[in-house]
Amino acid sequence: MPDRTEPERTPDGRHFVIDGRRWRATDPSIPDSFRQELVDELMSARRAVKASEADARGRVNDAKTALGERGHPWWEERTGSEFDERIAATIRTLTRKRGDSSICPSDVARTLGGESWRSHMDDVRRIAYALAARAEIVVTQKGEPVRIDRARGPVRIVRGPAL
Repeated sequence: MPDRTEPERTPDGRHFVIDGRRWRATDPSIPDSFRQELVDELMSARRAVKASEADARGRVNDAKTALGERGHPWWEERTGSEFDERIAATIRTLTRKRGDSSICPSDVARTLGGESWRSHMDDVRRIAYALAARAEIVVTQKGEPVRIDRARGPVRIVRGPAL
């Protein structure tokens, strides 16, 4: 079996270098289980690109944004509309990966926030509200659709008809 070594990294660890070209590294604060789900969806989306599926490039972009490899740099402050797009991309990527299963808003916050994930819960709920309004997701409580802005207590998120 060939020796699989890690690619060369820049001294700050934020990029790796392949054939002299710099590529942004994955956000190291993503917990391994969530990182693996995002990578699995990225690989599935890349296969979809090869098969010329209609939404494949958007799926790749969502997965790479969720991993921190595109969009707002993961090492900079996590605020504003650029971070909102990473939240949305993470919700879309995790709901695609899980198919008929649901995700918890805390799954998204943990993926984005590492140790400080709780501080992102309000933002995740706000972005989930916007995605639900566009039918990209459906927010449920006890198996029934709800408006996340009115729901009290735990909710779940599933793929919507527009995703």
